[in-house]
Amino acid sequence: MKSYKIAVIAGDGIGGEIVAEGRKALDAAASRENFRVEYKEFLMGGAAIDAVGVPLPEETLQGAKEADAVLFGAIGGEKWDALPRNLRPETGLLALRKGLDAFANLRPVKVYDSLLEASALKPEAVRGADLLVVRELVGGIYFGEPRGRDEKRGFNTMVYSDFEVERIARAAFAAAMRRRKKLCSVDKANVLEVSALWREVVARVGREFPEVELTNMYVDNAAMQLVRDPKQFDVIVTGNLFGDILSDEASMIAGSIGLLPSSSQGAKGGIFEPIHGSAPDIAGQGIANPCATILSAAMLCEYALGEINAARRIESAVEAVLDSGLRTSDLARFGAKKRVGTSEMGEAIKERILAQC
Repeated sequence: MKSYKIAVIAGDGIGGEIVAEGRKALDAAASRENFRVEYKEFLMGGAAIDAVGVPLPEETLQGAKEADAVLFGAIGGEKWDALPRNLRPETGLLALRKGLDAFANLRPVKVYDSLLEASALKPEAVRGADLLVVRELVGGIYFGEPRGRDEKRGFNTMVYSDFEVERIARAAFAAAMRRRKKLCSVDKANVLEVSALWREVVARVGREFPEVELTNMYVDNAAMQLVRDPKQFDVIVTGNLFGDILSDEASMIAGSIGLLPSSSQGAKGGIFEPIHGSAPDIAGQGIANPCATILSAAMLCEYALGEINAARRIESAVEAVLDSGLRTSDLARFGAKKRVGTSEMGEAIKERILAQC
């Protein structure tokens, strides 16, 4: 029997509650697909600050490097907001991504028929929408040099090398090959030299994937098209800044951030996490929506372990449970037949996985 090592980082706030449900689903899928998952827990974020004084202990980084993948909950909270920036919980996550060279951030957005009314857009605009935003995560304007500020000005530098563009483009084309084989590259090539390079390199990589239809779109138009007609998109690839904005915009299409998973991947493994935060205001109440974390576990199966059947089992179980009318509090206004808590939702999804053919 195949066995995989998963580093588990629950983090802060609701992190422990939602990760527990992600593990349930992962274990259930593993049992159906005849592989084993071994977990080892690590600290990061506020929990690590409280325990050892730093947001990312060396033990956690090393454990993540040795694992096949990282299943992560969420970090942060007001308790640590007054700390210097380099000691805040979020610094730990940035350092983990950098330490793993997790350069590709994948954020799928799928609209479920049973939750059409939950979307911020009209049902007819979003019915059938199913897209993936691939964001370059460790380069661009957030990391470019020089940067700084004085009393009268501030400056940042947007820089991309052809190597950085090439590897994120290749990841996006590979993702498109798993889907409907359409890729839209988003840039601002009409005014930015760095975007002109981006477009040239993406086109060059595209010649390696002749089955994928490649289109280009300026970022301002892409922002408009996402809310006008999200169904036109399959996979979107873009840089760090544009991807940060567009992926958050796209998250509103589905109706709740409690439904949206993500992964941050490098050459090996990756970090799999819900896109939402630690929600300390509801921590410990058992009402958080675990679906995003459970779907992140599905992405872990597909992208880190290569267990595609296990991923599909988890995804179909989530959809079936939502279709049955179970709703956590964030979705209770939309077609709820029964309102459930975090653990009950996770248990229902687990049982649905175990009951599948």
